Amino acid sequence: MEASGTVASSEQSTKPVTRAGNLLKILTADEITKQADRIIAQSKAVHDAVAALPENEITFANSVKALADNEAVVTTLSASCYFPSYVSTDKEIRDASTEANKKLEAFYIECDMREDVYLVLQKLHALRPNLAPEAERLHKKMLESFQRNGLGLPKEQREELKQIKTRISELCLDFEKNMNEDKTTIEFTKEELAGLPEDFVQELPQTEDKSKYIISMKYPEYFPIMEKASTETTRQRLDKANDTRVLDTNVPLLEEIVSLRSKAADLLGYTSHGDYVLENRMAKTTATVSSFLADLKQKLVPFADAELKQLLALKDAEKKKNGETSDGVINNWDFRYYLRMLLQTEYQVDDDEIKNYFPMDVVTKGLLDIYQELLGLRFEEVSNPEKWHPDVQLFDVLDSTTTEFVGQFYLDLFPRDGKYTHAAAFPLQPTYIMADTTRQFPTAAMVANFTKPGKDKPSLLKHDEVVTYFHEFGHIMHNICSKVTYARFSGTSVERDFVEAPSQMLENWCWEGPVLQRLSAHYQERDKHLPEELQKRMVAAKNVCTGLLNLRQIFFGLFDQTLHAKRKYTQVVQESVLLGLTHTYTHSA
Repeated sequence: MEASGTVASSEQSTKPVTRAGNLLKILTADEITKQADRIIAQSKAVHDAVAALPENEITFANSVKALADNEAVVTTLSASCYFPSYVSTDKEIRDASTEANKKLEAFYIECDMREDVYLVLQKLHALRPNLAPEAERLHKKMLESFQRNGLGLPKEQREELKQIKTRISELCLDFEKNMNEDKTTIEFTKEELAGLPEDFVQELPQTEDKSKYIISMKYPEYFPIMEKASTETTRQRLDKANDTRVLDTNVPLLEEIVSLRSKAADLLGYTSHGDYVLENRMAKTTATVSSFLADLKQKLVPFADAELKQLLALKDAEKKKNGETSDGVINNWDFRYYLRMLLQTEYQVDDDEIKNYFPMDVVTKGLLDIYQELLGLRFEEVSNPEKWHPDVQLFDVLDSTTTEFVGQFYLDLFPRDGKYTHAAAFPLQPTYIMADTTRQFPTAAMVANFTKPGKDKPSLLKHDEVVTYFHEFGHIMHNICSKVTYARFSGTSVERDFVEAPSQMLENWCWEGPVLQRLSAHYQERDKHLPEELQKRMVAAKNVCTGLLNLRQIFFGLFDQTLHAKRKYTQVVQESVLLGLTHTYTHSA
C-alpha cells in the first residue's frame, strides 16, 4: 500500500499498446444525450469520493491520480458527444451534440469550482509528497486551475462566477454553432463572374431558371472569386456577404461574452480579461503584448507602404485601361485580387498553373510518406471503418521498427453543409498510462475544407493549401507521438505559447525542392513534377506583401486586446478604427 506522503515514479515501465478498439463512437442524437448524462454521473461519483477522503488517508493515488484517471476517461468518452457538432451530416445530431456539450461544459465548470475537492489537494500539498516530475506538475496544475476558477473567493462570489462562466460557455458554443450552420449564399450572373476559369464556373450550382450562379461562403468558392473576379462590385458584394454572416445573431452574443468576461475578471481581481488569460502565458500582461505589437507595427509600416504602392499602381493601371476611375484605395475586396495580379506579373507565379501539380491523392501520399520517414512511423488505412461521412479515411499508426501499434487518425478534408468551416486538428482520444499499466493509444482527426473533386478534374490544391495540410497534419502527429503518463498533458495539451511551434516548423518542408518533387505530379501527366524553375519563382515570391499580411495579424491581436479591455463594445469598435488597421488598406504617403 502506498504511503501517505509518497508516490512511486510515474516513469514506470509500461506494457505495449494494443489495438483495443477506437473508443470514438458514431452515436444517434438520443445516444449522445444519454452518454453525456452517464459521463456526468460517473465523474461526479469520483469527485465525491475524493472530497470524502479523511485527512489521514489522503494520498496522491486516491486524490490527484483518481481525478486524473477520471479526466482521461471523460476526455475520451466526451469526444463522441461534442465532435459530431463539427462534422455530422445530420442536423439533429449536430444540435444534440451542441446541447450535450453545453451540459458537459457546465458540469466541468462546477467540478473546477468544488471547494471540498480543492481542500483535499491542498492537504496533500501540505504533506510535501515525493512525486515524479510529471506527477508533481499534474498536482501543481490542478491546484492552479482551482485557484484561477475562484476558489479563493467567498462563497457568494464563487456562485456568481460559476453562473458567469457557465453562461460564457453556452454563448461561445452558440456562436460557433451559428458559424458552422450558416448557409449564406449570393447569386451572380455569368458576366459578373468574369475572370473566373470556365471549369470553376461550370462546377457552381445555378438558380432554378439557370440565369445565375449560387455562391456559398465556403473557402473553395469564396477565395477564387476574391482573387480572380475582375468586376470590382462582384468582389465587394461577396466580401460584404462573407463579413456580415450571422451578424444579427452573433454580435449580441459577442457583446454579452465580452461583458461577462470583464465581470469574471473583476471578481477574480484582474484588471481585465486579457490580464487573466495572459497570466499563464509568456507575455504575462496586456501591457507587454500592447508594447510588442506597437513596436512590431511600427517596423512593418514602411514595408506595408511600399507594398501598397505596388498594389495601387496595378489597380490604377487596370482602371485606366478599362476607362474607369480609381478610388486610390486598396479595399479589403481588392487585396487578394491585386496580390494575385502582382504575383503573376512580377514573379510569374500563377495559382492555376501551380495547382495542376498538386492533386489531392498525390499530395496526401507524399505528405504521409514524408511524415512516416521523418518520425519512424508506418500508416495503414483501415478498411470499412465506422465513420461520419463517406469521404472520411481512418489510418492505423505503427512504429516502423517494432511494428508496435501507436494510434489512429482520421482525415476529413472536403467541405459540406453544417461542417466546421476552417482547418483544424481535433484530439479525440488522449494517450496516458491506464490502471493496468498499458498505454491508451491516441486518436485525432484532421478536419479541413479543400476543393472537392470536380466533374473532369480531381481535387487540386493551391500551394498555400498544401502548406495548411502540412501544418494541420503536424498537429495530428503531435497528438499521435505523445508519450505522457497523464492525459492532461497528452498531445497538443501543452503550454499555449508552444502549441503551434511544431506545426510551424513542419510546414516549412513545403518550400523545399526535394519535398515539392515528392508532393507534386501533374494531374494529367503523373510523371511530370512541379518544374524546378516554377519552384524557384514560388520561393522568390514567398514573402510578397508580408508587411501587409502581418499588419493584418497585428490588427486581429490589437482588436482582441482592445475588445477585452474595460470599455463598452461600441467604444471598442470606434477605437479599432483609430488603430489604422481596419480592413481597408490605404496608402499612407
